[in-house]
Amino acid sequence: MAEVKKSAPGGGGSSGSPASEAGGSPKREESGGWTRFVTARPRLTLLVALVLTALAVLAGGGVADRMGSGGWEDPAAESTYATEALGRRFPGSQPNLLLLVDAGAAGADAPAVAAEARRLAERLDAEPGVDGVGSYWSTGSPALRSEDGRKAVIAARIAGEEKDAAAVLDRIAPEYRGTHGPVEVSLGGGLAVRHEMQTVIQEDLLRAELIALPLTLVLLVMVFGSAVAALLPLGVGIVAILGTNAVLRGLTEFTDVSVFAQNLTTALGLGLAIDYALFVVRRYREELAAGADTYTAVRTTLRTAGRTVLFSALTVAVSLAAMLVFPQYFLRSFAYAGIAVVLLAATAALTLLPAALVLLGDRVNALDLRRLLRRGKAPRANAPDGEGAGWARAAALVMRRAPVFAVLTTAGLVLLGLPFLGVKFGTADDRQLPVTASSRVVQDELRHGFPGDPGGTLTVLAEGEATPAQYAAFRERIGALDGVVRADGPVTAAGGHAYFTVVPEGETVGDRAQRAVAELRAAPAPFETSVTGQAAVLVDSKDALAERLPWAAAIIVLVTLLLVFLLTGSVLIPVQAVVLNALSLTAMFGAVVWVFQDGHLAGLLGFTPTGDIETTLPVLMFCVAFGLSMDYGVFLLSRIKEEYDATGDHEHSVRFGLRHTGGLITAAAVILAVVMVAIGTSRVTNTKMLGLGVALAVLMDATVVRSLLVPSVMKLTGRLTWWAPGPLRRFHDRFGISESDAPAPTPAPTPSTEPQAGAAAGGPQAPEVPGDRREMTSLRP
Repeated sequence: MAEVKKSAPGGGGSSGSPASEAGGSPKREESGGWTRFVTARPRLTLLVALVLTALAVLAGGGVADRMGSGGWEDPAAESTYATEALGRRFPGSQPNLLLLVDAGAAGADAPAVAAEARRLAERLDAEPGVDGVGSYWSTGSPALRSEDGRKAVIAARIAGEEKDAAAVLDRIAPEYRGTHGPVEVSLGGGLAVRHEMQTVIQEDLLRAELIALPLTLVLLVMVFGSAVAALLPLGVGIVAILGTNAVLRGLTEFTDVSVFAQNLTTALGLGLAIDYALFVVRRYREELAAGADTYTAVRTTLRTAGRTVLFSALTVAVSLAAMLVFPQYFLRSFAYAGIAVVLLAATAALTLLPAALVLLGDRVNALDLRRLLRRGKAPRANAPDGEGAGWARAAALVMRRAPVFAVLTTAGLVLLGLPFLGVKFGTADDRQLPVTASSRVVQDELRHGFPGDPGGTLTVLAEGEATPAQYAAFRERIGALDGVVRADGPVTAAGGHAYFTVVPEGETVGDRAQRAVAELRAAPAPFETSVTGQAAVLVDSKDALAERLPWAAAIIVLVTLLLVFLLTGSVLIPVQAVVLNALSLTAMFGAVVWVFQDGHLAGLLGFTPTGDIETTLPVLMFCVAFGLSMDYGVFLLSRIKEEYDATGDHEHSVRFGLRHTGGLITAAAVILAVVMVAIGTSRVTNTKMLGLGVALAVLMDATVVRSLLVPSVMKLTGRLTWWAPGPLRRFHDRFGISESDAPAPTPAPTPSTEPQAGAAAGGPQAPEVPGDRREMTSLRP
């Protein structure tokens, strides 16, 4: 006979589920230390959480004002060094503030206009923190006057770190912007663009939260029915967001943090907290529906779903932590925010949520708002046996035609990703902003109304003593390089420092400009040289990413393989998880190029296509989307593994996993997609790309990969899916993590029963006994 073992679901006991082992006496389950801690004093737990949340609100206040809006450059790159050195030695060579002076019909050369412009330049030069002031009226350079002669430029550099420079800009901007006698002054330049971008991001984030919170609450009510149950995940999300803001505020005291990271804080704070809370609350309600009392249901939930939540949080945190290997603080900031929000969301879901469930008990199902739609039908708050049957039927259909679904789904995903083969990388500029942004208006005027491309020049810094003849020979040499239109200079200073300006052919950061950077750096010179400019920054950024990308990928893949092995005990499933997760991202990357690089749907979505993608964005989107895909993968695999441990029936376990998590994963994905789309309503293109791209990846993963690819591939691999060599299996037996406390099924000495084939609806295939089914073990024959 196959031995069947069962035990009580929880330490508190359940009158409806007496615990017994075969031929033995009732056995009371011992709760773990964490479970006892959470359930012993739930009111105290919630009170402490309330106090800590209030402190987080105070600590995180004003965090956005301390964040930066740059961070795309490698701080150790040659271009960064040259930019900083030029800023110190030649402030006028690196202006970050431009005053666009519009003289109207009078023209820039009118005496009254010239007098007013010189007065403004002198006043600006006297401002504390402002260096290197120059203008069309002081230099006569035709590059500083518009082609129609109506406008001209005053250029200056605000020195100091990004936050300090922004503070100076805030102080002086109102004094210069607007009408001054016969001229109208507008502010532009790199510093003004970044500062306005920071302001726009903060405004857009507030609007996204106002959109996402009520929509999320509505969707949660639709998922749970109960308004009480729906409020629990939302509360966990708010706690995670506020706590992360406090963490980021603390980090700004020690390092640079990008303002863009706040978008990820909101998205993951709501998305993952809701995912985890959905999983916990759903399992708790299942336990109640099975007859468990409140304490038993909470303890069983923490022992099963709680483990999966913790495991899932680790996988997501690892994917986001991989961004720490990159030098750009833009990427590192997302790692800071992501790790903090994931761990806080999991902590809240495993402490505050169980405490609230202990206090609520059956009242978690109160205020069932869906009853109005049922027209007198019996409420379904506790998930009756028929719920999820559609997912089981779909899984059975997919597995019957596994080769067809596997091939067609894979081919479709690869086809959607093909546009990414034509990706072109660039740098972020003012065109990230909406066309009505004041600094964008100035930059557009400079781009289209002035001779040449004001942002396209390259600068060569020369350090070391040299004679005028040597400087002249070097200028002639670099001016003759392929891809260079002309070279000017040198502008010299004491101490053996000089610089040359080089105008490359083609687009500002195009292929010819990037080749010109390489040739300038290779050009022989009697002194040390370093090259900067937009194309040089792009080249250095690409090199830094290419150098560290294998390390980031290795961290993600190796740790994911280890964690999924610890969850499943299989060698093949971790490989499947990595490959299928990566495949689920193809649609996102293809859409990014087709929409944002090539400009399709630009009018509908309200952005300006630039013909390229900012270099760091694909790395960021991969880490975020891969982590979220693993989040859903862990939910599904943990339930499949749990059922496989209980029955030893591979195909039934896959159907069971889809039946019990398909609706949950889809609901979580839809809610997270709503949050990401709300983020995607931003007027800043990079934020729009991040929000809409990740939303697409999440939906594709939940609806295509989890529903079609996973069951078809697991059908094709069959029982081999669960294979592991002896040493690894023993390692998993000792250190592995599972939702089920039951051991994996092993052959019985004298089998006499076979697992029965389940219905197409995914019904049970193994003999069942009363009690907690998740702890039942039906041994394989």
